[in-house]
Amino acid sequence: MKAIALTTYGGPGVLRELELPTPEAGPGEVRIRVHAAAVNPTDVMLRTGGHAARMRDVPPPYVPGMDAAGVIDQLGPGADGRLSVGQRVVALVMFTRPQGGAYAEQIVVPAESVVPAPAGTDHAEASTLLMNAATARLALDTLALPKGATVAVTGAAGAVGGYTVELAKADGLTVVADAAPHDRDLVRGFGADHVVDRGADVAARIRRLTPDGVPGLVDGSDQREETVPAVADGGAFVALRGWQGPAERGVTVTPVIVASVRADTALLDTLRRQAEQGVLSLRVAKVLPASDAAEAHRLLEAGGLRGRLVLDFS
Repeated sequence: MKAIALTTYGGPGVLRELELPTPEAGPGEVRIRVHAAAVNPTDVMLRTGGHAARMRDVPPPYVPGMDAAGVIDQLGPGADGRLSVGQRVVALVMFTRPQGGAYAEQIVVPAESVVPAPAGTDHAEASTLLMNAATARLALDTLALPKGATVAVTGAAGAVGGYTVELAKADGLTVVADAAPHDRDLVRGFGADHVVDRGADVAARIRRLTPDGVPGLVDGSDQREETVPAVADGGAFVALRGWQGPAERGVTVTPVIVASVRADTALLDTLRRQAEQGVLSLRVAKVLPASDAAEAHRLLEAGGLRGRLVLDFS
């Protein structure tokens, strides 16, 4: 089967199209004929060596990708009875496994990490759901704010940020979000109650709206210390890229890792239903042939995307 992989860390050019053995589904696993794989920042981190410590015991080649959409073509013994051959599905894939990630024509994954693709979506759209929406869900569950409370979201125009705004509104929270001038309408469209200018002084702008600070903040822009002042004394701060603080004034900093919910089928399936209901907006920036994975990484690193780049393995 065709896969996109790397054998050494470096720039986009280290991504190569390889022929790898076709995997077989083992006990409790399913094999998916992948049609689309979303390109996420964590894929770039793998390529550049940012996950080298996690990959120490995994032999190369390394296959990136945590978001796959396609069709089940094999069920392993004891695979979940929810799923069937020929079914359109999405999967949350861990590239840290010896089997690698989602950038491949066929992947084998635990059945618990697979749910039906949202009805009414194509493969590209479906592939943009799970990793980012599950991260947003985990972030909000970590904050555990009561209905009616205010949450701040930075990086609100991005994939995780946009899903966080939408899920927060579905939870009954008041949302203060940041945006560049050209993204204000987009972020308001996600449901944000208040939109402030993004940038280095975003915490001060949030404080002007909420003088005592917000009880919880999801740091989708990875601004870390710059955004902590927006949080109320004793409040909670969720970091998406591993930062653990410290923070002042009794603010609790909690990093969230999406791998912790890879086996939470109920959570993943709830996200699927919310995509079907229009609670979550699936956004595709551009679809590229899988052979153009290096170009997809260049585009992602250049920034300014609204929605996810998707590799087509059809």
